[in-house]
Amino acid sequence: MSPTVPGPRRAPARGKRAFAATWWGQAWVAALEDSTLDAGRLSRGRTYARKGMVGPVTVTPGKVNAAVQGSRPRPYRSSVHLPVLTDPEWDTLLDTIAARAGHLAALLDDEMPAELVDDARHAGVPLLPLPTELDPECSCPDWGYPCKHAAALCYAIAATIDTDPFVLFTLRGRRREEVFAQLRALRTAAQETAAPPAGIPAAAAYAHWAEEPPALPELPEPAAHTTALPVAPPPGTGLVAADLERLMADATERAARLLAGDTADLHLTQHQDAVRIAANNPGPEWFHHLIQNTNAKPTAFARLTRAWRHGGPTGITVAEQPYAPDPTVMKAARTALDAALAEMTDSPTHLRTWRNRLTLTHHGIQLRLGPDARWYPYLQDDDGEWWPAAPGDTDPVIALTSAWSQNGE
Repeated sequence: MSPTVPGPRRAPARGKRAFAATWWGQAWVAALEDSTLDAGRLSRGRTYARKGMVGPVTVTPGKVNAAVQGSRPRPYRSSVHLPVLTDPEWDTLLDTIAARAGHLAALLDDEMPAELVDDARHAGVPLLPLPTELDPECSCPDWGYPCKHAAALCYAIAATIDTDPFVLFTLRGRRREEVFAQLRALRTAAQETAAPPAGIPAAAAYAHWAEEPPALPELPEPAAHTTALPVAPPPGTGLVAADLERLMADATERAARLLAGDTADLHLTQHQDAVRIAANNPGPEWFHHLIQNTNAKPTAFARLTRAWRHGGPTGITVAEQPYAPDPTVMKAARTALDAALAEMTDSPTHLRTWRNRLTLTHHGIQLRLGPDARWYPYLQDDDGEWWPAAPGDTDPVIALTSAWSQNGE
């Protein structure tokens, strides 16, 4: 770490049972505990978190969610919402980061500089959550706010926030890659308009090198196959050589994509990675084991596998995470679809709008707007379940036409 960047402020020691070590992780826990006077439910939430009753956690803009095992056999669906920043607030936050090289250097080291949070707060931008901003939600019948399951989720995510402060940026609306891309654009614009400096401070030079390392030499094409294991796995381990070799081949392929700059599937949860592997057609036995080991329902897992094939990680987000998009975008799409439907059918049609979804109620067709500004078509089966039907398209009419043709209309 750059010597000009102060180390993270650590929370006061609270023994082995503390959920957060860094000051920003402790700030998350403090926001949770200050949001309610119900100490009993918080205590139960801490117990659930310590016992590992919180399943894989998914973090998306404005929301963190996971399955939390309660007293009943079936886990509850728990989530915690945090308001995303507006575009003007993001502009202010990015300007605040770019204004001091130490801010950027600390973030590159996965640390949250306290000075950055203070500067952003003075500019009117809340990066860390306020107690009044945390909005829990759970499928359990408990009326608590938060209930013990949502509280457990909040405590469980604190350790992740410790090691990756960009979880907070994601919850506020933008992921790590997007933040750094916009910071690079700000730095480039500033360099083009500023007079040539007499020299570059050491901290800024280090930050620039860490952000934009020297280009790698041309890499050879990856091998078409993976070398076989030199020895068979020890008996009694349950490991099979063919399975390990398949995982080796998968790791090699992903490494080659990463070196080529494709980071689309770099930060996947265990649940998402299982879907990715299943989408590559590993065979029925693997598919069965992936379902078993992730405690997924077979139909839901198969639906996510199809979503991955049509949209990768974004496809899973579209399948699992409804959200409230810009109303003007939804209105424009609906207008275009109404005009297209008037030409496609003589019978009356009705488009129902809910969050990021437009549903053609009497034709079993639904379009979902993804975070990548693409419309993903879905078809409804005989059981009323929605299945991904095709890759997304920026034009909602093209997405509708794709689903329409598959539906035999």
